[in-house]
Amino acid sequence: MVEDEPGQAPKLPEDVRLDSLDQRLKRAQVEEAKRTGRAPAADANEQLGQRVLSTLIGGLAGGALIGWLLDGWLGTGHLLLVVMMVLGTVGGFWSIIKMSTRRPEGGGRSD
Repeated sequence: MVEDEPGQAPKLPEDVRLDSLDQRLKRAQVEEAKRTGRAPAADANEQLGQRVLSTLIGGLAGGALIGWLLDGWLGTGHLLLVVMMVLGTVGGFWSIIKMSTRRPEGGGRSD
């Protein structure tokens, strides 16, 4: 009788030890990549999340900085700090909305 795959009996359940070995191997590869500084590349969702976070923080911090500088220059107390912080936050959210409604590149449609 000829078997399809040498060394394996047909229709036997997969060995649990192989699953355990695969999991341990993946863990070891991740740990080695961290140890040597070659971490796996971030996926697209992680990159988008980081971009959203940096846009929101950048808008808020940029507006606050500009407002603080204008307050010091014009002597208006903290009025422009608050106004520019709000405008920076609104601008950050507006940029996030534009990012989320943008069509992905190579959207699968070819005309």
